[in-house]
Amino acid sequence: MSATRVTAPPGGFEGPVKRSITIAGHQTSISLEPLFWNALERAAAERVLPLSALVAQIDALRIAEAEPPNLASALRSWLFAQYICDNDASRSQ
Repeated sequence: MSATRVTAPPGGFEGPVKRSITIAGHQTSISLEPLFWNALERAAAERVLPLSALVAQIDALRIAEAEPPNLASALRSWLFAQYICDNDASRSQ
């Protein structure tokens, strides 16, 4: 098996961008890299939800955890599970 060269993500590496979003009637700020914002927007569109509604659903799942992570970490983890883990599972079937 030959080694595959590692490349930068499309658009290069970018630092977090802070956005304000309303969850359960209150404003909160979330800092995520543009790659994650784009993935969240795509996930919301696939579910025919506003971005704030998707984030609120993920936030509710996060809060239910025994030791909830911060919201940005929960969003990244959820996205990873949706797009990476689900793809791996469908390939193995």
